[in-house]
Amino acid sequence: MPEPTPFATLDQLAVDTLRFLAVDMIEQADSGHPGLPLGAAPLAYVLWSRHLRFNPRDPAWPDRDRFVLSAGHGSALLYALLHLFGYDLPLTELQRFRRWQSRAPGHPERGETPGVEVTTGPLGQGIANAVGLAIAERHLAARCNRGAATIVGHHTYVLAGDGDLMEGIALEAISLAGHLKLGQLICLYDSNGISLAAETRLSFTEDVGARCAACGWQILHVDDGNDLAALDHALGVAKAESERPTLIVVSTHIGYGSSKQDSCEAHGAPLGKEATAATKRHLGWPGEEPFHLPAAALAHCRRAGAAGIRRQQGWQARLELLKKNQPAAYADWQQLQSLELPAGWDAEVPAYPPGSKAIATRAAGGEILNALAANVGKIIGGSADLDPSTKTALKGKGSFQPPQTAGGKVQGAESGVWSYAGANIAFGVREHAMGGIVNGIAAHGGLIPYAATFFVFADYLRPAIRLAALSRLQVIYVFTHDSIAVGEDGPTHQPVEQLASLRAIPGLVTLRPADATETAAAWRLALTRRDGPTALVLSRQNLAVLDRHLLPPATLVAKGGYVLVEAPQGAPEIILIATGAEVHAALAACQELQREGVAARLVSLPSWELFEAQPQAYRDSVLPPAVRRRIAIEAGCSFGWSRYVGSAGVCLAIDRFGASAPGEENLTRFGFSADNIHAVAHQLLAD
Repeated sequence: MPEPTPFATLDQLAVDTLRFLAVDMIEQADSGHPGLPLGAAPLAYVLWSRHLRFNPRDPAWPDRDRFVLSAGHGSALLYALLHLFGYDLPLTELQRFRRWQSRAPGHPERGETPGVEVTTGPLGQGIANAVGLAIAERHLAARCNRGAATIVGHHTYVLAGDGDLMEGIALEAISLAGHLKLGQLICLYDSNGISLAAETRLSFTEDVGARCAACGWQILHVDDGNDLAALDHALGVAKAESERPTLIVVSTHIGYGSSKQDSCEAHGAPLGKEATAATKRHLGWPGEEPFHLPAAALAHCRRAGAAGIRRQQGWQARLELLKKNQPAAYADWQQLQSLELPAGWDAEVPAYPPGSKAIATRAAGGEILNALAANVGKIIGGSADLDPSTKTALKGKGSFQPPQTAGGKVQGAESGVWSYAGANIAFGVREHAMGGIVNGIAAHGGLIPYAATFFVFADYLRPAIRLAALSRLQVIYVFTHDSIAVGEDGPTHQPVEQLASLRAIPGLVTLRPADATETAAAWRLALTRRDGPTALVLSRQNLAVLDRHLLPPATLVAKGGYVLVEAPQGAPEIILIATGAEVHAALAACQELQREGVAARLVSLPSWELFEAQPQAYRDSVLPPAVRRRIAIEAGCSFGWSRYVGSAGVCLAIDRFGASAPGEENLTRFGFSADNIHAVAHQLLAD
C-alpha cells in the first residue's frame, strides 16, 4: 500500500471528502461499489471543480456541459459530487443510498436525481449515450449559432471503466464518434486493470488507446490518477481539440488507500466497518463518524457550483443577442426547446382515401415521416444502414456529417455540402450503438430521434430500448419487415418472438398498424407521446388501404384496440382479433362468416399497451367477457395472447421459426389465410 498523501491543499481535502462520502453511503446501505469512488475521485473532482460548466440551481440549463457516469456502478461518487457541488440532493438522501424511494438509487436513473443526465449501469450504454449527447450538441449548434451569438457550445464528458470499454456497444459508438469528428466529446477512462471477477489481464489486454486512435480519437495519458495538476492539464488539452473526440487514459488504483486496493474485492462490496476505519486513518481523514463533511471542502465546492450561475447569465445575454439580431434562428431555437409541436405539424400527412393503391406500411411510414419532418424540425435519426429498405431517409434534410465538401455525388447519401445541421444520421451497421445514441439525443433535449432497422434486429438494440423505457425518453423505433412475410431471406430474418419481447418491456408502446391509415395514426401518437419510447412495427409486403368510409376511423388506434367490423345481428357470438397485416385476412374471414349468418366481430388490436390503458368499461365493450369464442390472429409467437382469448379461445400464431419461401406462401402454409381463419372459426363454433 502506498504512503498516504498528506493534506497539502484544499483540493485534496475535497477529493477525500468525495471518497468518504461515497464509502459511508455504501457502508450504511451495506451494499455498493467502493472501488471506483476511491480510485476515481481525483479525476471527477478536477473535472467538476475546474472544467465542467453547470448550474446546480438550474440542472436543465440547455448549454450546460453533460456528465455521464458510464461506469454507473460507481453511483455513490456521482451522488457525492451532486451534493458537494450544490445540487438539490441533501445529505439525508445520501444517507438513504439504495433504499426504497431514495433519490440516490443503486445506479444513476434519469429523472430520479437532479443532475443525472442518463440512466447508466449496464456497461457501455453510457458511452453510446454520450455520443448521442454530443451529436445533439453539434446539430443544435449548427442550426442555431450565429456569430457572436453562440448559444450552443458545450462539452460532453463521460467517465468510463475497463468494463465499459470491453462492451461491443462501446466500440460501435467510439467508431462512429471518431468518424463524425465529435470534438466536444471527452472520455475519461478510469484504467485500473481490475474488473468484477479478476484482473483484466485475463481477458482484456489490447491497447485501448491505439484502438481508439485508429477510430479517429485524440489519445492522452495521465500516469498517476492522483496527480491533480496532470489531470487538469489533460482536460485542458482535450477541450482545445475541436476535430477529434478525446480519450484520456487515467491510470488509477481501484479501492485506493484501502486494504483491498488493486483487488477485485474492492469492486462490488462494502469495505466493512474495520476496513473503512483503517482506510480513513491511512489517508489521514479527520472525521471518525460517518458522513463527516468538512466545512472548508463544502464551501470550496459550492463556490465552484456558484460559478455556473454567472456562466448561465452570460449565456442568457448571448441568447438575447440572437433574439435581437437573428430572429429566425432564435425562433428555431425556441421551437426546438418547446415541448409543444408547431401549429399545423401534421397538416401534410397523407390521407390515404378509399381506392388508394395497396402500399406496405413501411412505405406509407416513410411518406408519413417525411411529411411530419417537413413541419417538425425536431426530428432527427436514421437507420442501421437500411434506409432504402426501411424507407426512413428524410428527403432534403441533409446528412449529419462533419462540415466538408463531399467531393461529388455520394451513392446512397445526401450529396454536396455535408453539415452537422443535417438530420439524416448514417449509423452504419451498428444497431446496439444506434439504440444507445438515440437515447442520448433524446436525453439532451430539443430533438426527437428515431432509429430504424429490420424488426428481427430489434434484438441487437433491446438493452438500449429497455433503458429508454426506464428513462421515459421520447425515442421512436421504426421496425420494418415484421413477420414471416419477409419471405425468401428465411428464418434468420423473420421475426417471431420479437413482438412478445417488446410487449414485455414496461413503458414501451408497441404499435403494429394494419394499413396506411393506421400507420399515420401510429406516427401521430409517437410524435405526441412524451413519457416513453414508441415502436412502430411495419410490413414489408403491400397491404390494401382499408375503406374508412365503411369502417371506423383510424384515429381509434389511440385506444390501442377497437371494433373494426361489428356483428350485424347484435351481440357477437365469435370475435376475431388481429394485428398488422393479418387484419386483412381476418377481415375477409369475418365477412365470409357474416355472409353465412354468423354474428362475427373483428377487432383491430395494434397496441396492447394502449388498449390496457383504457378504462375497463371500454375494454369490455370491445371484448365482451361473455363472448368466450375468440380467435387471435398474429404472425408472431402466441406468448401473451391468452389474456385476450382466454381458455375457450384459439390463437393462430407461429411458435416455431419461419421458412425460406415466398412471403405469401409462408403466410398460407403457416395458417394465416382467410380460408384457414374461417375454418378455425367454424371449428370453434362447433365446440
